[in-house]
Amino acid sequence: MNSRYEVVIGLEVHVQLTTKTKIFCGCSTEFGQSPNSQTCPVCLGLPGALPVLNRQVVEDGIKAGLATNCQIAPRSIFARKNYFYPDLPKGYQISQFELPICEHGWMDIETEELGQKRVGITRIHMEEDAGKLLHNEDNSSSVDLNRACTPLLEVVSEPDMRSSEEAIAYLKQLHQIVVYLGICDGNLEEGSFRCDANVSIRPWGQKELGTRSELKNLNSFRFIKQAIEYEVERQIDVIDEGGKVVQETRLFDPDAGVSRSMRSKEEAHDYRYFPDPDLLPLQISEDWIEQVRRQLPELPEAKIVRFQDEMGLPAYDAGVLAAERRLAEYFEVLVQLYNKPKICSNWVMGEVLGALKEKNLEIVDCPVSPELLAGILLRIDDNTISGKIAKIVFEEIWQSGKTADQVIEEKGMKQVSDTGAIEVIVDEVLAANPGQVAEYRAGKEKMMGFFVGQVMKASKGKVNPGMANQLLKKKLSE
Repeated sequence: MNSRYEVVIGLEVHVQLTTKTKIFCGCSTEFGQSPNSQTCPVCLGLPGALPVLNRQVVEDGIKAGLATNCQIAPRSIFARKNYFYPDLPKGYQISQFELPICEHGWMDIETEELGQKRVGITRIHMEEDAGKLLHNEDNSSSVDLNRACTPLLEVVSEPDMRSSEEAIAYLKQLHQIVVYLGICDGNLEEGSFRCDANVSIRPWGQKELGTRSELKNLNSFRFIKQAIEYEVERQIDVIDEGGKVVQETRLFDPDAGVSRSMRSKEEAHDYRYFPDPDLLPLQISEDWIEQVRRQLPELPEAKIVRFQDEMGLPAYDAGVLAAERRLAEYFEVLVQLYNKPKICSNWVMGEVLGALKEKNLEIVDCPVSPELLAGILLRIDDNTISGKIAKIVFEEIWQSGKTADQVIEEKGMKQVSDTGAIEVIVDEVLAANPGQVAEYRAGKEKMMGFFVGQVMKASKGKVNPGMANQLLKKKLSE
């Protein structure tokens, strides 16, 4: 925290929706296709082409608004945002201005340093994306309009954040929510979740906001944090040296770790917004809002509370398991099959997430399904295998996709629980280690771990360790 200046941050986040078709036409939104292969007269802006609103985009907007405590407008209007750039085929962008679909929301964020804080959400509005400029090696530029008319939600926060840590906490929570809702894939590198940061500083105690700079080209949480921190220091240096911060748009260069001026914004752009004459006002009934509300999944915050209250999980476990919707679903299916939540949590957070990280896979790609994992845990419970052998069974299932019973049978992994057979192994271990036996009987009880280890080694891990422990204590006390 700077002793002389307070940092003020507001964020504008573009959330690209996962609809199969564009917002005002039937063209595909699939990423990575050949340039200009997913276009039509509407998204090319050809004369006479008329936009038709995609209903799913509206429902996604309602979902986002409900999940961020916004008021859903019963009547909203599409507007034309006029500016001229090569990747904007119509010469205007269809957006919303005076009457957006959602307003006056909030999210509670939490940082380690400051604890919980409420960040206001000014508005969420629907709009179409522009195309993409491609800069070629011969210094020429091309335009790919596949992305033109792709549906976006723009989420505009209040200038309530006071540090880069708060900004990242807000972004990560918003990112988690839109992915949980299934309305965005959250891919920052592909531009599905893009952020512009408005940053200014002001002397402590001053009510008026300082002059802000808008930071663009931010495609990772790490770069966003770096860009904000650099911009804060830059503005402090400008003021301390007697200069004046000017309103401008700046591009962040992640390689150099600096931002550079892109264009001056001494006066706000006059986009000459006016209602789009081709699109009727959007009417959203209470019945429609309630229908969408019933479709909402349980969100992370509520899921964390339930995992703790109903399943008795520690806060850390609940936070990890609820972080991703698919991971939470995997865990809940497992608990339905094997109703010992903490043991399930240990295995999911340990073996499952560890293996996924090692193989660079997502939970949806996990070859060990909840059903297969439950099979392992049930075999531990009935003493068919030990916990140690269970981990080997897990690895075998990961490779083969077979059930625990199949792996145990084929590999001869069944745990030895026959008292007579275990006693023979125990006797052999004690006979082979008379020195250690004498030490134990002289009071060095830590030697028990050594004896159990030797029994497990002699049996190749197949002996029931609890029974081995009991027999060792009995024999050593004789």
